[in-house]
Amino acid sequence: MTIEIKDIIAENRRRNIKLKKEYDPITGKGCFGERKRVKASEINDGYAQIPVTMLKDPQYKELASHDDWVKLRCRHDFEYWAATCVRIKDKISGREIPFILNMPQRRVAAMLDADRVAERPLRLIMLKARQWGGSTLVQMYMAWVQTLHRRNWHSLICAHVKDTAAGIRGMYTKMLAQYPESYWTGDEPPKFRSYERSLNTREIAGRGCRVTIGSSENQEAVRGSDYAMAHLSEVAFWSDTTMRSPEKFIRAVCGAIALIPYSLIVMESTANGVGNYFHSEWLRSKEGKSDKRPVFVPWYEIDIYRSPVSDVSRLWKELDDYERKLWEQGLTLEMIQWYHLKRMEYPNHSMMQAEYPTDDIEAFVNTGYGVFPIEQIDRLRKHCTPPLYTGELSADGLKGSRALKNINFVPSRTGKLEIWKMPCHKSESRLKDRYVVSVDIGGRSEDSDYSVIAVFDRQPMLDNMPPEIVAQWRGHLDHDLLTWKSATVASFYNNALLVIESNTLETENTEGDHGLYVLSHLNHAYPNMYRRQSPASATGAMESHIGFHTNRATKSLAINELIGHVRDCGYIERSTTACDEMVTYEMKPNGRFEAKNGYHDDVLMTRAIGLTVIGAMRIVAQGDFSALWRNCDWR
Repeated sequence: MTIEIKDIIAENRRRNIKLKKEYDPITGKGCFGERKRVKASEINDGYAQIPVTMLKDPQYKELASHDDWVKLRCRHDFEYWAATCVRIKDKISGREIPFILNMPQRRVAAMLDADRVAERPLRLIMLKARQWGGSTLVQMYMAWVQTLHRRNWHSLICAHVKDTAAGIRGMYTKMLAQYPESYWTGDEPPKFRSYERSLNTREIAGRGCRVTIGSSENQEAVRGSDYAMAHLSEVAFWSDTTMRSPEKFIRAVCGAIALIPYSLIVMESTANGVGNYFHSEWLRSKEGKSDKRPVFVPWYEIDIYRSPVSDVSRLWKELDDYERKLWEQGLTLEMIQWYHLKRMEYPNHSMMQAEYPTDDIEAFVNTGYGVFPIEQIDRLRKHCTPPLYTGELSADGLKGSRALKNINFVPSRTGKLEIWKMPCHKSESRLKDRYVVSVDIGGRSEDSDYSVIAVFDRQPMLDNMPPEIVAQWRGHLDHDLLTWKSATVASFYNNALLVIESNTLETENTEGDHGLYVLSHLNHAYPNMYRRQSPASATGAMESHIGFHTNRATKSLAINELIGHVRDCGYIERSTTACDEMVTYEMKPNGRFEAKNGYHDDVLMTRAIGLTVIGAMRIVAQGDFSALWRNCDWR
């Protein structure tokens, strides 16, 4: 469809008008929160829109002077306080100007203030873009709480290095030095003073609030203090070693911050690849599993990233598919013109996306290295849902033939078997070996690798649909019990083809029994086992062996099979754990595929092995499904 340039110009005009929402923190126009228009002598037209909380304050009816009015409004109106009492350095001119919040700052401040007014703890995780003042906003909001709302309310500023934290606190020092004394509410003039000769801690004079700086490099220096607020900066760059990890440090510091009104924890960072603590916490917050709300500020929301357009027709002709997609997303031509020009500074688009991400996926995927592209993993996540049932399977026994008799599902909140679809009745199956059960054997102890049993349903392939995960067990168990549990699961799913990753069983003793004996015993009781073919060492004739043997060659084959399925939407995933493991899976410098240090790949390996076996199995309806799978529109 051809788009007329005149229509583009008209639409762009509408978009720019929509962006030019009047904002004035003094009059209250365009400010966040519930407000009411009242008489105000300080305003030119005699009226201001003030927060309704100010009207409800008992002091409102007792106001005796202009200064009293300002001080009371400052306590209820963060935007007004910032413009009245705080001065910052303008990034463009370098001049000291009133702190008037920009668009993304207003959005983040509105989130914080909504929680404050509702008397909820303030918790955010921010994925930052460049040059919008996220750290400034957080620090000034903390300062507002400490100077106007709470006394003896101590805060921590912690960054990856101490100099960064000191720079953030420097904003606070400048704010106090320039604070209008007539509006100050402390018992002494506004300033920082030393606290017990500490180099890292300062106290706000007259308020009793301490501000401590620290770094992830020297964690012990900031432990054990009585913090009510914490600003954790550039968390993605914090050191993560066996002796020191961001997770343990943040848990130790923030775990002591009470879940009470005005308590605050803001974790912020630019992206630094995937698989680190910050990325994991970002994913948890997006899924609603974290105490923090996620905030991402894209480059186009920052008002300094605009360029005038002199020739719309020429610009439109020069845009590539990505830039035209930005137009379809609702961006203005001025935004796209800036992006188009800025992009020329970088040798490839991914570098531009790393510096100026349009969404959070771009931010992470272009700042790290991994086997599976983030955008493909996120596409896979769209089909992940909580299981319909959680529990365990019961049978007449845990081992031997009794483990395959009278199998029933027992619901339990603590069970490790997750089921998205129960097995169909055998009469409903149109495919021999409709179900395939893939098993990756881990360790026995709680801190070892997990053992995982995954169930695939192949029958959708008959209707040109991809196979899908329908059940999964994940936990720690002695290896002999695990092999029988996997057979119990396979029996429950209509005597499914059972594919056991056999390396561990072939090389280790299992509770006094050799692993090969366990496999042989299982094979006699459960005959539908996957068998691989390999040449005999003596004669060269092909021999049959139970299980999928993972070596460097077969692992590379299986992982590449999984890479293709993830790329082409070649199977439907249900478990978020599988997607999480793909995020932290990487190719090492020696060419080996492995999970990032400290992470697991057990669920991922059941997918790789299962899909490799499924790819070699016959189906009733032959054909190449990959072209169909690429549309990724399965429900």
